[in-house]
Amino acid sequence: MTRKHDHGFTLIELLIVVAIISIIAAIAVPGLLQARMTANETSAITSLKATGVAQVSYSATCGNGAYATSFLVLGTSPQAGGEGFIGADLGLSATPQKSGYNLAMGAGAASAGPNDCAGRATNSGYYVTAVPMTFGSTGTRSFSMNAGNTIWQNTSAAAPPEPFTSSATIGPIR
Repeated sequence: MTRKHDHGFTLIELLIVVAIISIIAAIAVPGLLQARMTANETSAITSLKATGVAQVSYSATCGNGAYATSFLVLGTSPQAGGEGFIGADLGLSATPQKSGYNLAMGAGAASAGPNDCAGRATNSGYYVTAVPMTFGSTGTRSFSMNAGNTIWQNTSAAAPPEPFTSSATIGPIR
């Protein structure tokens, strides 16, 4: 009798392939996570810049020289059927979450300003922050900005407070 040869992989060969794939994945995953955190941080910086542009536009057209008190005010048009000063990704919530960051806006060191063109309260300045949802996982830097439109950063889970000091670093943020 002749014996037929089995064609296929042995268990040892399969284990070697699985081990090689595991080693490649262990090398690649940290780089992918770092790239994701960098993208999240870039999105947070871009959101702060967009907020600054929206605040300047609001102040010049509707705020009587003062600034909006919240993202909701920036997202709402002062005229029926019009567009808001900031996109829906930020303007539909008082505390928007975007790309792994929590954003918040307040008066900061500013005082109350005159009512705007729609009769809403304003502030003489503003303070906006972007803090990672999970520090070390969604981002390693926290950011803040005020009416000076300069973005400050901390390498901690807390945004730089006003008044800005040397404990926070100043832009240009990349």
